Amino acid sequence: MKPEEELLKQLRGAIAEVTSFLFERGYDIKILREKEGYDRIGEVANAKETINASEETRKRFEILAREVFNKFKACLTSEEINKYRWDYDSLNAIYRSLQKDRDESDITSIIKELHAIVDEAVSTRIVAESIDDNKTYDISKIDFEKLRKEFEKHPRKNTMTYNLKELVENRLKNMIARNPLRTDFYKRYQEIIADYNTEKDRVTIEATFAALLRFVDQLDKEEKRAIREGLDEETLALFDLLEKPNLKPRERNKLKAVAKELLDKLKAERLKVQDWREKEATRSAVKSFIHDFLWNEQTGLPADSYTSGDVEEKVNLVFNHVFRQYVDASHNAYVAAA
Repeated sequence: MKPEEELLKQLRGAIAEVTSFLFERGYDIKILREKEGYDRIGEVANAKETINASEETRKRFEILAREVFNKFKACLTSEEINKYRWDYDSLNAIYRSLQKDRDESDITSIIKELHAIVDEAVSTRIVAESIDDNKTYDISKIDFEKLRKEFEKHPRKNTMTYNLKELVENRLKNMIARNPLRTDFYKRYQEIIADYNTEKDRVTIEATFAALLRFVDQLDKEEKRAIREGLDEETLALFDLLEKPNLKPRERNKLKAVAKELLDKLKAERLKVQDWREKEATRSAVKSFIHDFLWNEQTGLPADSYTSGDVEEKVNLVFNHVFRQYVDASHNAYVAAA
């Protein structure tokens, strides 16, 4: 509802702010004006490398770019709008490319970006092969010393490291949502990126990239732990909650059976009640069922290794986990993950 000249003035101001923001960090967006085709794609990548220097820089650019987009839309009925279309298109190309990195990337695509590094530093094996013969690389086979040396030559260190950091963080959130005892992995992740968040020199970025890849390998092993234990991911989470240190092998085996049977019975009976979390009576029924099951000499925890205090603690842990993860038997974190 503002006068046209006022809207155009705000648009000019928003464009000037984001342009200055990039220029102060070493990138002149006017360079994009002269680029076409593949050269333009490469120039967008150069802009992203500047923007991905830190999480703060990226977030600030995205905020400033969205402000330009909003002001541009407000001026669409103005005859003078075409004067600013180049600025809009350039910022939009960079912004959309950043979002595409976030939405479509995966660990394998990041590795495959480093074709030269993969050839020199990675002993590869085909884990899965799609119709177009894309390879998935086994990160545990990476020679990290060779990787570090080759990564020094890569022109997109900031972008690649930032994208990998985002992917690891998203993967961690999903893993912790399925198993609350994985919070130690998040602490380790925070330690890895602590220096990266404060220091942005070349050596730090290279070290962070290598550390993140090593960390991905640890996450791979953690996600395969259920297979090693002979359990699925869902039952493993319950088993981890019930376990305590220094159990004998036969007690651990019994605990696996306890976790599986408890989960099966909960899903077959108590968790079939619609909106069970919404009512005190149904919540109490679920907790009582867990309590009685774990106390039972036939179905419950090994009496020789679990005190009454231990059992009560495990009852609360299991109930809180079930409450967070299970809307009902058919709708839960594990179905969503699958």
